[in-house]
Amino acid sequence: MSFSERRNTTRWIIIFISFLIISLILWNTYTFFQIFKNEERLKMNLWANAQKTLVNADENTDLDLPLDILNNNTSVPVMLTMYNKVISSVNVPEEVLADKKKSMSYLNSLKSENEPIIIEYAPGKHQEVYYGNSALLNKLKYYPVALLLIIFLFGALIYNFYRSNKMATQNKLWAGMAKETAHQIGTPLSSLIGWVEILKTEEIDQSITTEIEKDIERLQTITDRFSKIGSVPVLEQHDIITETLRTYEYLQSRFSKQVTFSYNAPKEPILVMINPTLHSWTIENLVKNAIDAMKGKGSLDLRIEQDAHHVKINVKDSGTGIAKNQFKTIFEPGFTTKKRGWGLGLSLTKRIVEEYHSGKIKVLHSEIGKGTTFQISLNKKV
Repeated sequence: MSFSERRNTTRWIIIFISFLIISLILWNTYTFFQIFKNEERLKMNLWANAQKTLVNADENTDLDLPLDILNNNTSVPVMLTMYNKVISSVNVPEEVLADKKKSMSYLNSLKSENEPIIIEYAPGKHQEVYYGNSALLNKLKYYPVALLLIIFLFGALIYNFYRSNKMATQNKLWAGMAKETAHQIGTPLSSLIGWVEILKTEEIDQSITTEIEKDIERLQTITDRFSKIGSVPVLEQHDIITETLRTYEYLQSRFSKQVTFSYNAPKEPILVMINPTLHSWTIENLVKNAIDAMKGKGSLDLRIEQDAHHVKINVKDSGTGIAKNQFKTIFEPGFTTKKRGWGLGLSLTKRIVEEYHSGKIKVLHSEIGKGTTFQISLNKKV
């Protein structure tokens, strides 16, 4: 049996034992409740017999014991009725007795809690004793509910801890795989750089080697991105306009002419603390997501705005749009509307913006069939 199988078996054994313990506690609580309920029934039978003795008493009857029994009931609410009318009560709130409607409602509640005790003090004449549960019995009745609630909260805490621990392990695995991928790409990339230098010495059109160098530079950027996953990135002061447009213009030259690119930005530099490599990845993910939403044909507009404390980057497309109830779920890992893809692009973008750059990203506006606008908000360098 493998380690993972043994761990799963142990987990199920612990769950079974926990369930068994909970069942035993609930069963014992129910048993105690029934025992106390039966004891209260016996006490109320004594109370009813004492009441009968008091009703039938004459000058020779010793009333000390019946009166002691009647007076010793300080916890059980009682209503004594005759011909459907309340003739006396014990441990019933004054405000209930003062209102006839409340009194009848209270009597009905007592009827629902316990079977009445009949006092036949003369042939054909009887009284009914209706009584409720004592405060102790009521507390015991709700104890299992409180216990189940505590167990549920404890279980939710354990599940959340286990889930968080599992996600942390998965994140470490993905980070390790990303770093290894970056390392593996590095070797053939170095060779490609060498081959380009050889091609430059040959009689080859310079524009070809220039384009190859651009793609190699792109591969180096991608390698740099993957190497930063799982690490705390270094933030430096950069002009957000220059860094954003550099990526935007590169992507513009690589996509179909059926996509109309446009942008609008202030002329003066806007300084922001960013990691250029990760910020470029953010813009690339949003642009590619927009082009996928337009199925490779439409208009894509990038607009940079600022206020006193923030710079805002809006990426607007003319794609299929997003339903309002998906504005937040689209940023969750694994969420995708495409047939292909792992649904990691927007979740990774959110992590880069909010965790690494202390910014915000959201769906600013979207309309089905007309398009979507994503907005990134970053703090300006003061």
